[in-house]
Amino acid sequence: MRLARYIDHTNLKPEASAEDIKKLCDEARRCGFASVCVNSSRAALASECLKGSGVAVCAVVGFPLGAACGEAKAFEAAAAAHSGASEIDMVINVGLIKDGDDAAAEEEIRAVVEAVPSCVVKVIIECCLLSDGEKRRACRAAMRGGAHFVKTSTGFSSGGATVADVKLMRQAVGDKMRIKAAGGIRSAKFARELIAAGADRIGASKSIDICAEERAE
Repeated sequence: MRLARYIDHTNLKPEASAEDIKKLCDEARRCGFASVCVNSSRAALASECLKGSGVAVCAVVGFPLGAACGEAKAFEAAAAAHSGASEIDMVINVGLIKDGDDAAAEEEIRAVVEAVPSCVVKVIIECCLLSDGEKRRACRAAMRGGAHFVKTSTGFSSGGATVADVKLMRQAVGDKMRIKAAGGIRSAKFARELIAAGADRIGASKSIDICAEERAE
């Protein structure tokens, strides 16, 4: 298994400079990562750096809280796509899931999907804040809303990816959606465990270390 092709090479730090993003893109081009994942304001820079490389640009939307209104998320997604992003990782409104208002969460997801018809949309459900039942409902809302992936975590809350959550998400969506595991993934061993559990993509900021570990095995 070559892990690089699974990895969204990530820098979402608010203090990330233009030079940091250029470095991220250079590493992604060199290693052959699936994408770079950046804040939406850096989508244009990443797109320019990666032109012709085959590495996708993924932009986060409503990040990291997911509590912005749906219209704002749709606008941000469209702006990121206009700047060159071909993948959008949006944060679900966790409060709506907690409220039991799955229809409103679904409507918000659909608004983002419809705003970026040429993009792959991943919905971050922030598993660490949800019960197992809420995780299943969030996955189903993302599926009904037309998203392509569900994603475990932002990496900015109280917990990250777990094998148990990936398995639960796979059970919830079956083969109808793909799954991205992110948050706290720092080793090749853990990345492989998440893939074996059902993850199709890995979000990591320690991607270089993960691939170095894989090569050394």
